[in-house]
Parts: sequence; C-alpha cells; structure tokens
Amino acid sequence: MRIDRQKALCAFANYVEGYNAEDPKVKLKIDHTYRVAGFCQRIARSLELSQEDIDLAWFCGLLHDVGRFEQLRNYGTFIDAQSIDHALYGAEILFDQGKIRDYTEDCSEDDFLRKVVSCHSAYRIPEEYDERTVLFANILRDADKVDILRVNVEIPLEEIYNVSTEALRNDPVTPEVIQAFQEEHAVLRALKRTSVDNVVGHISLVFELVFPASLSMVEEQGYLKQLMDFSSDNPKVREDFVGIREKMAAYMAEHLYEKK
Repeated sequence: MRIDRQKALCAFANYVEGYNAEDPKVKLKIDHTYRVAGFCQRIARSLELSQEDIDLAWFCGLLHDVGRFEQLRNYGTFIDAQSIDHALYGAEILFDQGKIRDYTEDCSEDDFLRKVVSCHSAYRIPEEYDERTVLFANILRDADKVDILRVNVEIPLEEIYNVSTEALRNDPVTPEVIQAFQEEHAVLRALKRTSVDNVVGHISLVFELVFPASLSMVEEQGYLKQLMDFSSDNPKVREDFVGIREKMAAYMAEHLYEKK
C-alpha cells in the first residue's frame, strides 16, 4: 500500500477543522497525533523496514486518535472508563462511517488498519492477530506511550484527568496499582480509583515498550523523570514515589543496556 502523505495530512486537517482548535484539549490531541505519527516513522526506520512500510507506520500514527475528538465533544473527557473506548470508536468513524476514504482510496489494507487502530490503547494485542499486524500494532502502541509521557508533563494533570489540584496533591495511590507497577506491567484501568493512580499508570507504560528505539526516546526526552518527580502533600504518596523512582531507575539501567 502506497501512502500519499499530503493527501492524508489534508484529510486529517479537514477532519479536525470541525472542532475548536482553541480548546486546549482539542489542540492537545492534534499535536499528539502529529508527534505519534513521527515516532511511528522513527521506530519503523530503526527496524530497517522498507520505505513503504515506514510510510504505513506513519499513517497508522496519523489515524490512531481520530476517535478522541468525538469522545471529547460528546462526553467532555478523554478517560475511556468514563465514556467510550476511543480506539474502537475511531475505527468505527474511519471504517464504518467511511472516513478512511478521505485519507486514501486504496482499500486493500482496511482490515489491517482497522485492527491496528482498534487495539492501540488495549491492555494487550489480540492473540489472533498475525505477525505483520502485531508488528505495526506494537510500533503504534510504543509511539503512543512515548508521547503520553510528554503530554503528562506539558499539560496540567488537572486538565488531563478532570480533577482538582487539591485531589492531585492529596489522593493516595491504590495498593493494587503499586503492586502492578512493582510487577513491571501496565496498570489495568479497573484498578485505578484515584487521580494519582493515573499518574502511576502512565509511568508504568514504560514497562510495556517493545522496541529499543522507544526506550531510547524515553531516555532522550526526559519526560519520564519529570513525571516521576510528582509533588504530593500526602506523606504515603511521597514514600510510594521514592519506590517508583528507584524501581524505574533500575529497570531503565537494565533494559537500556540489554537493548543497546
């Protein structure tokens, strides 16, 4: 499948024109989309994929969060647990409502693209996906996770999580969330009960990164460290974050060395 990048970029720009770009949350997702597409390209290049596949990885990044804009319009939140699964909704908009034809007339990869977009925020990639689909799904999922760290540093957490500053500074971390973190895997949404659980959950995404380039980007950007320097008025949370920083420092030291 050959991607006409200019056509795809114009289609995305036309789509988001239907939303208020002055709304910080809308702008957040527009900027996030372009960055994730770029990260997909970088990861694909690191894997020495063909130029056609590099373009395809970039295209997956451009498409991945189409559902976010309607999610925000209809529910006023980006929290899937309080609204809808934005990845599945994006696939519905693109493939059931036919918006994908604005991006490309080539329908040969529609099933593949739908699978990659649909699972980008799932806890795990469906086991029945073939090797090629898993590869591109992992590229997209890694790129998305890398940029989520940036978003959580550059955008006030109050805006992201729809909570007050008081809640952020005083909420505890749920013990099951700490346990999941210590087990070195992503935190299930069902375990998250407080605003600070979301912070720990986003830090834990680093454990899920698949490709060496992804972990290298995390190290280069420095957003992980900034996110772990979370400030709290809750003594137990401050203690929890000491353990989080120690655990992640050991993980990064071990796995960056292994993957390099």
